[in-house]
Amino acid sequence: MLSTLYAVLFYFATILLVVGTGLKIRKYARTPAPLKIPTTPAPTTRSGVWLRMFREVVFFESLFKANKWIWLFGYLFHFGLLLVLLRHFRYFTQPVWFWVEIIQPFGVYASFAMVIGLAGLWARRFLVERIRYISAPSDHLMLVLLLAIGLSGMGMKFVAKTDIVAVKIFFQGLMRFQINDLPTDPLLLIHLGLVASLMIIFPISKLLHAPGLFFSPSRNQVDNPREQRHLAPWAAKLEKGGR
Repeated sequence: MLSTLYAVLFYFATILLVVGTGLKIRKYARTPAPLKIPTTPAPTTRSGVWLRMFREVVFFESLFKANKWIWLFGYLFHFGLLLVLLRHFRYFTQPVWFWVEIIQPFGVYASFAMVIGLAGLWARRFLVERIRYISAPSDHLMLVLLLAIGLSGMGMKFVAKTDIVAVKIFFQGLMRFQINDLPTDPLLLIHLGLVASLMIIFPISKLLHAPGLFFSPSRNQVDNPREQRHLAPWAAKLEKGGR
């Protein structure tokens, strides 16, 4: 019964995550940008925009220039989260891909970086007055949820170990629409429940800044207002119809 419950939960969470995020991305892609508003100094060529986006995604360039402390904690969290997620590919592949095997030890200790980064980001919402003023309950909820996921995962690794072979069999079975037995360890059930909750609320949360960054006109526009007139698609249609 418990295995069936978690199987249904993860099928439901996966559908919401994929469909909800896909609909949001489609909405972002279809939203017109009526103005030319790249944050200056901005690149004047399309290749320059690609380079700028690369630096933004990989190095958090604008955040580094704005606040070094926030950049440090933010980078610790995101880089740690990336390694932890990549490490979890071992539960969905058989045989395990060679690069997933290589990053296993790094992924274990990346969880510490992830939790430290989250703790720093959450602390700033209490300690920095202007950040505390604009922080909504949802901001705290996201950080608490991510911290709980990280800490429960670390608990299974360093405190109360679970049967990872059975966990892998369970999730690989879900990929083939089969329901296998899931271990009943409390920490595992809490961890999986928190992960499923994050998947469900992701499409309606501020965590959508991850795909939203690529659609930000202040980042993805070429700074060429003198060389080329900028018109949103709807404005171009209106102008063409008026002629």
